[in-house]
Amino acid sequence: MGKFKSISIIILLNAGFLFVINPAFAENPMRITIEENAVSAYTGPHVLMRYNYENVPFKPCVHELFSPEGVNVLRDAPADHLHHHALMYAIAVDGVNFWEEQQAPGRQAHQSFSNIRIDRQGEVPGASFTEQLDWFNPRDQELLLKEQRTIKVCVPDDFKVTLLSWQSKFAVPSGKESVTLTGSHYFGLGVRFVESMDTGGTLFNAEGKAGEVVRGDEKLVRADWCAYTAKANGKIVTVAMFGHPDNLRHPTQWFTMSKPFAYLSATLNLHREPLKVLSGKPLELQYAVAVWDNRVEEEQIEKVYDWWVKSKQ
Repeated sequence: MGKFKSISIIILLNAGFLFVINPAFAENPMRITIEENAVSAYTGPHVLMRYNYENVPFKPCVHELFSPEGVNVLRDAPADHLHHHALMYAIAVDGVNFWEEQQAPGRQAHQSFSNIRIDRQGEVPGASFTEQLDWFNPRDQELLLKEQRTIKVCVPDDFKVTLLSWQSKFAVPSGKESVTLTGSHYFGLGVRFVESMDTGGTLFNAEGKAGEVVRGDEKLVRADWCAYTAKANGKIVTVAMFGHPDNLRHPTQWFTMSKPFAYLSATLNLHREPLKVLSGKPLELQYAVAVWDNRVEEEQIEKVYDWWVKSKQ
């Protein structure tokens, strides 16, 4: 895994765990543990996030994400769709499908971690790491795409929200001139909720629009953010996904559905507009997922969205 160093971070390797600890713990109670198969971020004794990167068959993902009061909102590999991995990113690359896990699906392979750190954005402490991934064609092990993925999680006290930022930088591998990104209307950064949130919730977005019906209950809508309020194991939570204004094809096109279960995905409209990524010109995308306890109003979501954009989380 290599050695990780930072002026403000102490690193201890013990019993198979890598601990990233801030010396001024009282001022910044965030910490990260990197275990054999997962990365976990904590605030004090409480888990905020778990990210699975090893012993995953096809793609690393955010396995669990907790509200400030400790309610997890994510579910991995439910029986109805085993390829739904909690919070995951998947598209098709040069015709290889990285979303559905059948008929020789593509594989996102973890390579290494870097920039594992505890830092502050103003008065807000955060924990983050960067992962290098290689996207392979399983048939011939051809390297199709290289990704640099940065995950950061924080809890801004002013907003009483858990905020996870997801940044991906996609580059064409050496020896290739370009790759073409395609996919179904739901391909992108997708979130599958815990079972109790499958039904009975409310979807809404920054534009207040119902969206374009694609099939059945599935809709597409363009907006800065899209949110879902439902009961997670008996407690009401609100989960919002943000798309950054610097993203290509902003505002984000959101895929939503509420039947037979709820799903939310940030897409690039690839089913209608395939995207060619050229060598030497990486594609950079920034998203975030915010989790509140209780039901929150659009105004509250808008404030956190604006803060996230301005703070470069």
